[in-house]
Amino acid sequence: MLLSLFLTFLKIGLFTFGGGYAMISNIREVVVEKKKWLDEDGLLEVIAIAESTPGPIAINLATYVGYKRRGFLGSLAATVGVVLPSLIVIYCISLFLDAFMANKYVAYAFVGIKCAVAFLILSAGEDMLRKMKKTPLNIISFCAVFALMLTLELTGASFSSVLLILAGGVVGVIAVAAKRGGGEK
Repeated sequence: MLLSLFLTFLKIGLFTFGGGYAMISNIREVVVEKKKWLDEDGLLEVIAIAESTPGPIAINLATYVGYKRRGFLGSLAATVGVVLPSLIVIYCISLFLDAFMANKYVAYAFVGIKCAVAFLILSAGEDMLRKMKKTPLNIISFCAVFALMLTLELTGASFSSVLLILAGGVVGVIAVAAKRGGGEK
């Protein structure tokens, strides 16, 4: 069973392109239809758990399926199987990256790619901002974080955005507790 888990997820990791979400349909086909390791409802529960936990969804799915089949060793076999192809490809690319990046046209292309990625991130942020509920707390929190990050960026100060995320979580918990009177759920 451990070898089967490893080889199954190795094959999924090797032949699926497009990232973790692209792997979901392949994982479903193998895990539910072919191997019958999970049923449809079980897979939907796993997807919900995998999306809400840190890390790439495909790795979380593999880990959970492996754990359901054979415990810790199953989760290890499935996780290593799904990660190994990407790890090997990235390692091979890293061997030639310096020579690749020395090419001036490649360097120019990466400048363009960085601009496109920055636009995509900005666009996603703008979309989230538009869809955000416009409560006083949300508006104040957004303005405070935006002003702080802009100030830090312009002054060149180093600050971890993780601390801002954690502070936002603490403020949210306090605000909800205060709104509910501290005793309601």
